[in-house]
This record gives sequence, structure tokens and C-alpha cells, in this order.
Amino acid sequence: MSTSKKSVTPRREFMKNTGRLAAGFALAGVSIPQVHAGEENTIQLALIGCGGRGNGAVANAMSAGGLVLEDDSGTPRAPGSAAGGPIRLVAMADLRQDRLDLSHKALSRLLGERIDVPQERRFLGFDGFRHAMDCLRPNDIAILATHAAFRGPHLEYAVEKGINVFMEKDFAADPGGVQRILRAGEAADKKNVKIAAGLMCRHSSSRQALIQKIREGALGDVQLIRAYRMDPGYHMGPFPGNENELLWQLSPGHPYQFLWASGGILIELMIHQIDECFWIKDAWPLSAHGVGGRFVGSTDCSQNLDSYSIEYTFPDNTKALVTGRYIPACHNDFATFVHGTKCAAQFSGPIHSPTCLIYKDQQMNSSNIAWKPEKERVNPWQAEWDVLLSAVRQDRPHNEARRAALSNLGAIMGRAAVHMGRVVTWEEAMASDFQFYADVDSLTTTSPAPVQANAQGCYPAPVPGQWIEI
Repeated sequence: MSTSKKSVTPRREFMKNTGRLAAGFALAGVSIPQVHAGEENTIQLALIGCGGRGNGAVANAMSAGGLVLEDDSGTPRAPGSAAGGPIRLVAMADLRQDRLDLSHKALSRLLGERIDVPQERRFLGFDGFRHAMDCLRPNDIAILATHAAFRGPHLEYAVEKGINVFMEKDFAADPGGVQRILRAGEAADKKNVKIAAGLMCRHSSSRQALIQKIREGALGDVQLIRAYRMDPGYHMGPFPGNENELLWQLSPGHPYQFLWASGGILIELMIHQIDECFWIKDAWPLSAHGVGGRFVGSTDCSQNLDSYSIEYTFPDNTKALVTGRYIPACHNDFATFVHGTKCAAQFSGPIHSPTCLIYKDQQMNSSNIAWKPEKERVNPWQAEWDVLLSAVRQDRPHNEARRAALSNLGAIMGRAAVHMGRVVTWEEAMASDFQFYADVDSLTTTSPAPVQANAQGCYPAPVPGQWIEI
């Protein structure tokens, strides 16, 4: 196919045009035998969850596999030789027919014959992931791009079959889900299964360069990290009451409003920056406490709060402050800052941009910059795929499951501190097996929703001092 500028699309366009995982209908079809690639070195993909993130991951995989696509800045890039080689999408699964059809159409238009997914290899329903993965061989790759509640069972099945995995964030909605990811990651190590996790900022060359500067002492001792994501918000209206409540909760735009499905809006939005805090400190927090709430007059019917402020304490007694606020007509911010005993730095900027700067002192302005890295040549969403595919083709160990799961646990710990209204320790978070919903593996389209609306169509929101989630 053509690789001219008109035929290429950055990942952000996929997310805008095809949306997120939606609800759906009963499983169609039966298990399909494994597909045999035309070339011995072809890596086959199965896409589980056909929203924007899943489609973007397919495009990144194909770019690493030899197709020239634009990065987010509009600059065409070629793959590294180690990652390059034939790649083909051979199976897809989702809960919703229109989402599956839209994804297949968009990917086929962009990637042509590399999308080899006839109708009999497009699966619907909660069990569709199994049928899609059954089309793969060991050492192929499953892209897990559904919501967090389903990441554990999907990862377990892939590892059991010896299939490599790219899993999008979030990875778990609750501590019990984290434990499943940790166990699956350990099993993957024993079977030499490669697992990449969608915390793409870890693959940012600019952030890696700044981390090296921090480790070398350029900032002195890091005393404080400040991370912000503040935007107009995600208000949800009442459940209408005249349709399947489970599928309504999993329809586009709704899963982030339910703690059982996605972990809620705080983790969905802030897991990258929370992970950045842990990366900067090279440590897991000892404890977290925080405050949050809803503004007076809010009619939001979701389970989310609209304000979260978390203070993490690390083993050296230094702090990270994480602030999320989702209210219209207020000041917005999207950045991470670091303060050391010598000077300050910015670690990231809006939409996870690689805004990495070291200042001469604590004054953070454009006339006071002491250092900045070279411009990134590969965007982090692409770089994480380059690393995974290089590991698969060269049979090198690559398993990000434990680090991703523990960062997710740290985010859960902060959320729990706000929701429960008390200090939560890393030790108790690691020991917890709490689940919002224990039977996610058994869900069908006729299952009752894990959380039920009240007579007004609203869902239970956390009440500090009464709520439990750890």
C-alpha cells in the first residue's frame, strides 16, 4: 500500500475517530483454528478491544513492522531494524458489533492487506477474547485493550497459551486485580512470554535523559514532586432504566464512571503521572493520604469524585503531591514538576508531551533553563512497540507486568486513601485482595450489572469514613 502522507495516520487520530471499547451482544461463531502466516517470521496479532487505544496499538505495531506511519508530530518515521519484519492482524474481538466493524474498516483502510481478519475471525461477546487468541500461535502477540476489569483474565489466558502480550493501561481496578497481574507476570517469566505494558512515558527518550540527570545528582536530592491533571470533567447522567444495565455501563464513555470496570477516572487519567512519581524516586511509596469530594450542586450520577488530592510519602520521607480536578470553568493543568535541593525541573507536559527541562534554581520560567534533552525522534507510543517487537524477534526477556501492576497498585492506594478518608500503607495495599466485583470471569450479556442504580438512576459514590476498597 502507499505510504504517502495521505495514507498515514498518527495514533491520536485513531483515538479521536474510533473511540473506546463499547458494550455489545452475544458471542457469535465458534473457535477458529490457528492462522498460518505466509512467511515464517510473520508475527500475528489479535486485537482484544477495538476502541481507539487498540487501533492505535495496531498501527504502532505495523509501523515497527516496516510500514512508515506518521508520529504525533506529523513526521514520518521508519522502524528500527531489530523491530522490523512482517506483521499481520488476524483476529479481533469486542463486545459490540458496530465497534468491531468500525475498527476493521478503519484499520483496513490504513493498513491494507496487513489486516487479514475475515468475518469468521471477528468475535463478539465476553468470551470473544479466547476465540481471538485461539487464532494465534505461541510467540504471536495479543493486544489487550479492553477496560481494567478484564485485564487479569485476558492476560492469564494469553500466558497460559504462550502468547506474548501488549496490554494497555489501566491494568487493574482493585487490589485483587493487581494480584492477578502479578501472578500472570510471574508465570510469563517461567514460560519466556514477553509482556509490554502501556505506560509509554517510560519509553520516552527525553524522560529517560532527565532521569539519568536526576540519578547523577543534577537536581540534588529530590524533595518534592508535583503532578497535576485538571480539566473540565466527565459528568454522567442517570441510568435511563430501559436497557441492559451491564451493557450500558460498558458502553462508550461510561466505563470510566464505574470503579469495578475501569478503576475510575483518577486512575484512568493519572496513572501515567503517578508512575512518573515512582520512577523519579526509584521507589514505591510507604503510604498515601488525601482528600477529595464533589462541588456543591453537582448532578453527576457516576461513582467518581470530581476532586482528588493525594500525598505520597516515600521511604526517605520525601513527598509526591498528585492533584486531579474535573470541574468546568476552572483553571486547567497537565504537568509534572520535580524539586531538588539544588534546583527544579519539569518532567512532563500537556497530553504527556516530553516537556523535560532543568532550571538553574527553583524559578521555573523560560529564561531560567539550564538543560533540556535532544528532541525525541520516536514518540513513546511507538518506542514501546519497537522494544517489544525487538524482544520477540531476538528472543530476549521483556516483561513489564510487575512494574506496571505495582504502579497501578500505587494509584489504587492513593484513590483508596481519598475514598476511605484515611492513611493507606503500601504494606496493606500489597496484602489486600479486595475486589469491587469478584465474578468478572463469569459475566455474560444477561448478567446483572455489578453495581446497581438507585431509583433516581444514580450510582453509589464513595463516602469517606464509611467506604471500603482496600
